[in-house]
Amino acid sequence: FGCDWTQAHFRFRQPYAGLAYALEAGKGGTRAVLMAVQAHIIRYLLFLRDTEHTHLERLCRISRREQGEALAAALAETLWAAGGGGRAIVCLVSTAVHIVPSGDYKADSFTERIQLFEFGEKAAAQEFLFAHIHCFRGEGSHGVILFLYSLLFSRTLER
Repeated sequence: FGCDWTQAHFRFRQPYAGLAYALEAGKGGTRAVLMAVQAHIIRYLLFLRDTEHTHLERLCRISRREQGEALAAALAETLWAAGGGGRAIVCLVSTAVHIVPSGDYKADSFTERIQLFEFGEKAAAQEFLFAHIHCFRGEGSHGVILFLYSLLFSRTLER
């Protein structure tokens, strides 16, 4: 992964601002992934979240916590769809090494520390994602790469 990928994470605009629902997307290959997730965030905020606000207010009047809930819902929805509606895999980085580099594989001190969590219910995956949302939002978290790995494992390499 290049520099733009290793630095990419899911970063929202300021809470309670006019664009509080919007993810910040820099230049590079990660923009396509961020915009796909952005579409699910908007769908969740406008049509799925239970609130007394009008449609436009549903997008603008959201807190940092609500941003995290929307992101968790968007990630879970996408992973669930990738898994064919029967499972979702969430990848997180652990401190332990799970893959020993060999052959043509070049260690990057990130990929070999990925741990997989499998869910048979979308709601359980969403709860887990919300509880670990900092792993996707935090500076230096490699959040977009983690999501991409999660997509690949949810979809399976065979499919």
